[in-house]
Amino acid sequence: MPADHDEQARVEAACAELAAAGQPVTFAEVAARTRISRTTLYRRADLRAVIEDHRDRGRDATTLTGLTIQIDQLRRSLEAVAAKVRRHEETIRRLQRARRESGQ
Repeated sequence: MPADHDEQARVEAACAELAAAGQPVTFAEVAARTRISRTTLYRRADLRAVIEDHRDRGRDATTLTGLTIQIDQLRRSLEAVAAKVRRHEETIRRLQRARRESGQ
């Protein structure tokens, strides 16, 4: 697993833990939980986006607009996962077909 992906996963987990505990998602708290410096969290756009997204969700979670946005984000995420599954299934079918045709 690349370091960037590992750091992003750690930031996601820390934000989710804070949100689940009803605590504010702050750069300082995420830095403490992930052992990634605040400077890095601020400078890396991908990590900063994760934190800001969780902060926005926490702030907007109780409003109708916030819930609508979350539902839309979840729907788009689910559609992306479904598309990926379809691509994987097609790849598996092609490989199985090629294997049958080669006589294995």
